[in-house]
Amino acid sequence: MRSSSVTAPRIPLSRSAVTLAAPPQSTPAREIPTLTTTVPRQYVHRAAISEVFLTGWETGDPDGFIVRGQWPRGHALFAPRFGQQDPLLIAETVRQGGTLLAHTEYGVPLGHHFLMSSLEYTSVRDALTVEPVPSEVELHITCHDVVQRGKQLSMWYRAHVWLGQIRVAVASAAYKTLSPSVYHRVRGERPVANEIALPPAVEPDLVGRRDSRDVVLSGSGTGHRWLLRADTSHPIFFDHPVDHVPGMLLLEAARQAAQAVTHPVPVQALGMASSFAHYVELNTPCHIEAEVGQRGADGNTPVLVTAVQNDQTVFNCTVTTRPLG
Repeated sequence: MRSSSVTAPRIPLSRSAVTLAAPPQSTPAREIPTLTTTVPRQYVHRAAISEVFLTGWETGDPDGFIVRGQWPRGHALFAPRFGQQDPLLIAETVRQGGTLLAHTEYGVPLGHHFLMSSLEYTSVRDALTVEPVPSEVELHITCHDVVQRGKQLSMWYRAHVWLGQIRVAVASAAYKTLSPSVYHRVRGERPVANEIALPPAVEPDLVGRRDSRDVVLSGSGTGHRWLLRADTSHPIFFDHPVDHVPGMLLLEAARQAAQAVTHPVPVQALGMASSFAHYVELNTPCHIEAEVGQRGADGNTPVLVTAVQNDQTVFNCTVTTRPLG
């Protein structure tokens, strides 16, 4: 997952990002409730405040942290289905958690770029129930193989995801960072918008979507094979301009491909194990291919999804599917 950061001045902030300043002495402290807000959007590489899911963090053991967040009951993209929160919220929250810690705990400057090489999660069946209030989530993160050279950082981290007293998922991710100058040397000048016509979307119902704008697959006329649709005007997939296909869009493509090959049975992406091998370019055709595996005794079915661009595999993901409803 390659996500470009939003450049901004460093924001002074304590690790407890959830408590407002103390009230004036004339006001009894007991009358002021502890209030919650989101962390600064720049720390999680989001332009829209509404797309920030994290609310604070604290340090535990060395290289161990607790990151808190909140999942909305409804979201324009990560919408609940059959009373269950969208599991891709896990992936995005874990991504945000790793970015937050890089900036706040390991000294990576704002403006640096993140190259994610892997992201995976496994969630517990029926554990993501939508409640009458937003879901309060807590990530218990441990960081491993931490290597720092100046302001550059590489590491992988594991997260145990809790909703209240229930551990609902285990996840992990790995990335390295690049300074703006190194990134420019690697990437050069590339467009941040589509320069070719966007191919037509498949029917939204085929991939578990309601709005065709959220569909990232286009029919190629060949079995379980599609063209990737990267709509750079999409307000969530492209929350801010980037010169490549974002990792979360690739995960969504994997989820949609897994749903397409199991249609008309609705499925939940109970788990994902993804690897990002190369940048996926915006204006070069990229094919998404899906292969259905053997259904397990637990009722789960793996679907291997591969992205191929310029005759090389640029991304692959094994999606563990479970029938919904």
